[in-house]
Amino acid sequence: MLSLILNFVSVQTSGDRNTKFMNQIRNVAVIAHVDHGKTTLVDALFRQSKTRLNKEVAQNVCIMDSNELERERGITIFSKNASVEWNGIKINIIDTPGHADFGGEVERVLKMADGCLLLVDAKEGPMPQTRFVLKKALEMGHKIIVVINKIDKADARPNFVLNKTFELFLELGADDSTADFPVVYTSSKQGMAGNQSDLSQMTDITPVFEAIEKYIPAPSVDPKATLQMLVTTIASDNFRGRIAVGRLQNGILRAGQEVAHINRLSEIKKYRLTSLMTFCGLDRIDAKEVVAGDIVAISGIPDINIGETITDPENPLALPLLKIDEPTVKMTFSMNSSPFAGQEGEFSTSRQIRERLYRELETDMALRVEDTQAGEWIVSGRGELHLAIFIERLRREGYEFQVSRPQVIEKEIDGQKMEPWELVFIDVPEAYSGIVIQKLGSRQGQLLKIKTENNITILEYRVPTSCLFGFRSELLTDTRGFGIMNTLFDDYRPQTGKKIERDHGSLVAHESGITHLYGLLIAQGRGVLFTGPGKMIYEGQVVGENSRAEDIWVNTCKEKRLSNMRSRGDSATEHFGTPRIMNLEDALEYIGDDELVEVTPKNIRIRKIILSEMEARRIKRGIK
Repeated sequence: MLSLILNFVSVQTSGDRNTKFMNQIRNVAVIAHVDHGKTTLVDALFRQSKTRLNKEVAQNVCIMDSNELERERGITIFSKNASVEWNGIKINIIDTPGHADFGGEVERVLKMADGCLLLVDAKEGPMPQTRFVLKKALEMGHKIIVVINKIDKADARPNFVLNKTFELFLELGADDSTADFPVVYTSSKQGMAGNQSDLSQMTDITPVFEAIEKYIPAPSVDPKATLQMLVTTIASDNFRGRIAVGRLQNGILRAGQEVAHINRLSEIKKYRLTSLMTFCGLDRIDAKEVVAGDIVAISGIPDINIGETITDPENPLALPLLKIDEPTVKMTFSMNSSPFAGQEGEFSTSRQIRERLYRELETDMALRVEDTQAGEWIVSGRGELHLAIFIERLRREGYEFQVSRPQVIEKEIDGQKMEPWELVFIDVPEAYSGIVIQKLGSRQGQLLKIKTENNITILEYRVPTSCLFGFRSELLTDTRGFGIMNTLFDDYRPQTGKKIERDHGSLVAHESGITHLYGLLIAQGRGVLFTGPGKMIYEGQVVGENSRAEDIWVNTCKEKRLSNMRSRGDSATEHFGTPRIMNLEDALEYIGDDELVEVTPKNIRIRKIILSEMEARRIKRGIK
């Protein structure tokens, strides 16, 4: 592999040889719905091509899921670049997220590709996010190879899935040549592939490589034209500093070369590159020269950002800026103001939090941050999951802060207030379909499709985004955990004017201290507790969910008085139920407008904005 890369990056003076190297490059993105096997397929390609990996990386089940959160959740969150060698061809692989909340990652990295592998589960078929990523790929005119994956499943139905995929292409407006897509059947977990769906006839993953070589075109670029490179990813390095990654659109780039940087304001500055790198496996290696069509990483430009252009200083030509869909959900971030503030986080000051929020804008094009006069920050993203993942990353980095309830971002179009709507796709056992239809109807849902297959009801709804907050946990409760929900942003539509109010209140701590079993036993009769005995709590902290709509202040720190007097019933023991452990996403779905989620590296707590019971009562009565 290394010898091939060195051949690619060695100094070339002949136009014919440059063209030859360009024809030996394939830039391919791997796109699919969540958990349809993208990362597992890339692992199989790595191992089949015998790409050298360091020992620690090679031991991972999913090589490309290098982030701790990705391994925990089993999903791809951040796009990644890698390359493999097969049959004298350098294949640059771009692994993309499958969830629409990370669509900003998908949209920008597809700019580097010339074609895509579209993975579809052999049992589930095309799913909502399949539609999303395929639509983006078709808009860019990419050649699509359909990979029907997981054919080793006992209930796989590859022919049915193939027909559904073809229908999806037609629905998205694909022309005849695009709809006539090549198909490869795989079991990426076993490292098998074939042109037919018979697993017993497969030997290895070679048919995928052959399809890439045959159907994915070589980069359509010109090494003799003016140097142009569009930055699609930003990384950092302790020694090299800020690293910009992107595809070299035109021209030839050399190590130490002077280049022009055109930013989003069309300002042009000259810099000299301190390093030039290409990809070998998962690693970046130094190069002397790179020809147009390859994916490169450069350093030496301290203020470069995603979507900006690197070009020739003598004849600077800017490439079109990346267009990313706007965010639809926002939250308010602020310093932690609870009695436990500053005890559990390494970074808790206003300056530290603000710097970190704005630093994220350098790598996440779908995120927005806005300062408020109250010293807080409004952070906007593509969905609840997008923001929840960002909050979890900050928490693990040692930051301590608090966030408000998610809210939708409204727009005014032609003088009318509009709000975002989502397409909601739900698979649920037929026995539970009635309660789901009832709940979605009460949330302003518009039923678009309904069908039942093998005792599974498949529902498609259009619902206001604001009415979906908190529904996912309700769905799991109502369907005993069997309901599967996927959402996809639809469009901005006129406001419904109805706001979904939660049908439960909170159990709020009456005083600060350590929780005791005696007080918890009394409180658990009111609802479901979030904490157990021996935990430090403070006045105003939410310790449970009330079974009724109003809030109740409870004393979970109450101890049983010891005396010599006993009654007949004292010997009976009351059962203490297991508390419900609230993770970050549960807490964000639970809270109301008068509550906050306190986020620290050690704990996730729910609290009232007004911590004092007496002050909360005065405000409720309108007394200042």
